[in-house]
Amino acid sequence: MTRLGFIGLGTMGHGMALNLLMAGNGLTVWNRTAGKGVDLVCDLAADPIELGKASDIVFVCVSDTPDVEEVVFGDSGVIHGLARGAVLVDHSTISPRATRELAARASDSGVSWVDAPVSGGSEGAEKGTLAVMAGGSAESLGRARPFIEAYSKTITHIGEEPGSGQMAKAVNQVLVVLNELAASEALLLAQGAGLDLSKTLAAVEGGAAGSWMLSNRGPQMIARDWRPGFTIDLQQKDLRIVLDTADELGIPLPGTSLVFQLYRALQAQSLGSEGNHALVKALEELAGIELGE
Repeated sequence: MTRLGFIGLGTMGHGMALNLLMAGNGLTVWNRTAGKGVDLVCDLAADPIELGKASDIVFVCVSDTPDVEEVVFGDSGVIHGLARGAVLVDHSTISPRATRELAARASDSGVSWVDAPVSGGSEGAEKGTLAVMAGGSAESLGRARPFIEAYSKTITHIGEEPGSGQMAKAVNQVLVVLNELAASEALLLAQGAGLDLSKTLAAVEGGAAGSWMLSNRGPQMIARDWRPGFTIDLQQKDLRIVLDTADELGIPLPGTSLVFQLYRALQAQSLGSEGNHALVKALEELAGIELGE
């Protein structure tokens, strides 16, 4: 039986780990914040090294590039416990360039690296409907795929090159924030015109104007429910990765840059812990009106 480990039980990781357990898998977990994961019926490791020793495949879902490097290669990093031939699947959203470097370091220890960032928010993690975009060897992804299926709806192998999954996630995040900007502007226009927001949403979401962000975050925006499926602070982290990558490639992203600056204005108002759909608040400030029925 394949032994599984999971590092990172935050907004996304907890739901993913729970789905692995519900699928009947044995699981060892570790989280940087003590206390998280105690509700899961599984083994709790003392540190990542111990988790590595108990695992053939390890899944990592933490916040940023330095966090991945620390939990994998730090003094207590999981790499020091993993046997040669193990597979590490990184579900974090981090730099594509850094991913290539980290994958090379893991390879030196005989560990295969699959970069497999996800999309779908906390709802997708809980419901097992995430979209996974993966880079790395097909063989390593094939070993992990039966387990990833426990919390995903689609798994797309982008390419054999490490970092290709992270590059696809950068593409994903451009679409996410620009769709959110479109939803924010559209609903604010409807508000200004005095339309019934819920009826307007129902009228447009099934046609060419529809999007996941509009259907899932539009009702929250109308209700002024700013609970996060994904926070502004984490969205900004992702956008920094997107814009840095675009700069390396010489690709202009004016719309994405605008959203980054609007989120920065909201962070300056201490709103970084709110959901990324609170982007509309920056536009409300400009318009002098608020959504709400």
